[in-house]
Amino acid sequence: MPIHRRLRRSPSRDTLAAAGGAALFSCALGLASVALPLLAIDAGYNAVEVGVLTAISAIAQMTARLGLGVVMRVLPDWTLVAAATLILGVSNGMVAVDAAVVPFVIAQLLQGVARACFWTGSQTHAVRREGSSVKSLAAVNFVSNTGLLVGPLIAGLLSARSPAYALGWGAVMAAVAFVPTLFMDRLRPFKRVKDRSEERLWRRPGVSAGCWAGVTAGAWRGLLGSYVPVVLTHAGHSSTVVGALVAVANASSVGGSAVAGRTSRAALARAFAIGAVVTGVSLGVVGFLAGNAWLVGLALGISGLSSGTLQTLGPAIASDSVHPEERGEAIAVTGTFRAAALFVAPFGVAGLVLVMPLSAAIAAAGVLVMAPALSAGRLRGALARIEAEEKVVSD
Repeated sequence: MPIHRRLRRSPSRDTLAAAGGAALFSCALGLASVALPLLAIDAGYNAVEVGVLTAISAIAQMTARLGLGVVMRVLPDWTLVAAATLILGVSNGMVAVDAAVVPFVIAQLLQGVARACFWTGSQTHAVRREGSSVKSLAAVNFVSNTGLLVGPLIAGLLSARSPAYALGWGAVMAAVAFVPTLFMDRLRPFKRVKDRSEERLWRRPGVSAGCWAGVTAGAWRGLLGSYVPVVLTHAGHSSTVVGALVAVANASSVGGSAVAGRTSRAALARAFAIGAVVTGVSLGVVGFLAGNAWLVGLALGISGLSSGTLQTLGPAIASDSVHPEERGEAIAVTGTFRAAALFVAPFGVAGLVLVMPLSAAIAAAGVLVMAPALSAGRLRGALARIEAEEKVVSD
């Protein structure tokens, strides 16, 4: 093959920068997902309080996402990614220094804002490139989930010394992630669309299905970062084992992103329905299997694979079903639903543990995680309409 052809196929500076920043940011975030609950337990917080603290982060993320569609008409998407790295660094560093209630709450609020800015900015940046949105998002999620895989492993090892020590390194990692963002392409902010439909964006065909996919993926992520480490710790597992089991879930989520990138349009609705059901069932049994690390690892692996698929398919379907200048807003609104699930799942389990054992509360949450599968029929109709519109344009 001629040298000039090999060069054309090599990754661009933007691709390498986006991937590098995503890997470091998600690694720092994955570290925090394990170290924060462990730190809370060491500091004397009970199971209900851990769930509430996790829910605070989700509330902040959901609130921030509500306004990011408008923000991206003023600021380019890369600035959101850059800001997210610095905000996460402050969040991890703050709680590493002081685990009292006020610093802990502020740190969780900042983490929620960082999540919102990073996921919205990085996914929007990806779908604006040429080619398939599904494949572009699959690539972003593959790198990010790889970081989320490594982060919990690092957290488990460093938390053997202390969770605060682990979070200190998480702060450094997040700060370093700022550097690659400086080399991302400077794409212009989105323009306002003329003759915009009066129907709310989240109710449009395709976008609503993407939102419900985010609900399942968000609930899974919310419980993985809150009550899964708690129930495993209560079952007598060490911090290293807890970190490894969470990493298993994240590793399979990486595989889910790869599967999503190969999913054809004809199979999207079926993949969505199966993914929601499998995620709910496999997550729901974790509490009952908590004493057996091997069975828990199997259940978390299956749930991660299906959740990772939905995490990629949801925003891709939504962004492909709207005007190109509305893609940022579509990504933001699907992320809002995902963030809402991140809040509702831990907060709901926090309420359930007041009247039932933690394992039963997680099982109940698993049943609710399956509910979005009921919207698979609407997704099938939306995909048929999109395909029909594309045929009209091509003819």
